[in-house]
Amino acid sequence: MLGEYRIIGRRASEIAASVERGVGSGALEPGQLLPPMRELAEVLGVNPNTVAAAYRTLRERGIIETAGRRGSRVLPRPVSTARGALRVEAPPGVRDVSEGNPDPALLPPLEESLAAAARRNRHAPHHGLYGGPTVEPELARLARAALDADGVPPGPLAVTSGSLDAIERVLSAHLRPGDRVAVEDPGWGNLLDLVPALGLRPVPVPVDDDGPLPAGVAGAVAAGARAIVVTARAQNPTGAAIGAARAAALRDVLASSPGTLLIEDDHGHGIVDLPLHPLAGSTDRWAFVRSTAKAYGPDLRTAVLTGDPVTVDRVAGRQFVGPGWVSRLLQLAVVDLWTKEAIDPAEVAAAYDGRRDALVAALARLGVVAHGRSGVNVWVPVADETGTVARLLHAGWAVAPGARFRIAAPPAVRLTVSTLTGDDIGPLAEAVARAVGPVRRRSYG
Repeated sequence: MLGEYRIIGRRASEIAASVERGVGSGALEPGQLLPPMRELAEVLGVNPNTVAAAYRTLRERGIIETAGRRGSRVLPRPVSTARGALRVEAPPGVRDVSEGNPDPALLPPLEESLAAAARRNRHAPHHGLYGGPTVEPELARLARAALDADGVPPGPLAVTSGSLDAIERVLSAHLRPGDRVAVEDPGWGNLLDLVPALGLRPVPVPVDDDGPLPAGVAGAVAAGARAIVVTARAQNPTGAAIGAARAAALRDVLASSPGTLLIEDDHGHGIVDLPLHPLAGSTDRWAFVRSTAKAYGPDLRTAVLTGDPVTVDRVAGRQFVGPGWVSRLLQLAVVDLWTKEAIDPAEVAAAYDGRRDALVAALARLGVVAHGRSGVNVWVPVADETGTVARLLHAGWAVAPGARFRIAAPPAVRLTVSTLTGDDIGPLAEAVARAVGPVRRRSYG
């Protein structure tokens, strides 16, 4: 059943660690069936309850799944094999359009803002010591004004170390291992890793250029999803953005299930010129996350979180007994960047729009269907994902395999346009057309 790999251990923690090592090393492959609990207990000379506890730990860590009489097996994509590992290393001479990063040339310089933050912090009453505010008041004021302008409902604020940190904290504040979470499919690979890592079960929701399909959301809720995570704009990997009509339809679906936890990710703020149509407030428990990563730099590790009072209070309370707060120096640097308007969001959005739209149009002229309504990525459905990636690499382009971003969605590849120039568009489109070959028009959801 396990080939040459031998599970060892006398305690539940040791047995679980042994299985996890096997999965991480590749000795236990995705989908591989594990021994029945009583059989493994007999081999190891331990009580079956010990093996049951080990398997329970592995389920909660997102390593295995158990299906009653069909037994326990390694998940098709266990957490110990993160989606980020499904990548193509670009050798010398190959252009890398796989990473999903913003264009460094469009990010503001941070030296002056960090220095200003340090000066301001030096003269603050708490001097950056313990006991100061967890959210800088000026950051809260500026963030709340921007949220109000975009129609996000009022609520308390917290600051987290990026969008994923906020999402993890909100999910942990309300859910328990085994709960189901509706996620976009295709969707953000890091989130698709996080959900099973928390012991939660992802329920895929199809998306199109306007975001999650209402019927898919309704189906996920009917299937028992206790939470849903949606992307407002610049959806990764497809570039979808929720428009007014889709937002109204999704609000109707969510309003019929007010107990569903809604998490809305607006990481595209500052790089997208499409208006925001928030879903926040459609349910009793909700959270809205706005990150500085794409517009001001991923290394700032700063995101603003608002939501209903219970949700934000739970997040802030758990944060307080953990890291305590996100660096006030970073918060003050963001304040400086916002105050002096270090970037022109319209200019940044126009730069990304021009590159993305040009690539989508060039692909269309060559008969290749591509999606990219907003943000920095273009999603190209393909018939043969592995072959397409390999052919493009041979042609001098490293792209991201769609497997990093999908659960049940059809194969595709993702191209990041951040660093493309006008001279790059034609050659890249031609290389993609040759690599893809004839592809029938179809939805990517």
